[in-house]
Amino acid sequence: MCTLDERILEYLEEDSWSTPRYMEQAMGFNASRARIQERCRMLTQAGLVTPMFGDHHMYEITGRGQRYLEGELDVKDLPQPTIHRLL
Repeated sequence: MCTLDERILEYLEEDSWSTPRYMEQAMGFNASRARIQERCRMLTQAGLVTPMFGDHHMYEITGRGQRYLEGELDVKDLPQPTIHRLL
């Protein structure tokens, strides 16, 4: 987990769903759309967000992601993403 991951989760918790393109514009992060997309895929593998409609362009936070933000879930208990699972 990095700071960008937590900001993505916080954004999705507040806005319910979004795309990496919109998050790049709306969030004012110093991160590219490609970087946000990469982090969303990592968060998907960890079960903290899920793509809507299976297209990996729109994401929403999961219950697990909400529990993480509330401090009820430790990252060491999450599945470890691998590069092979992201492709």
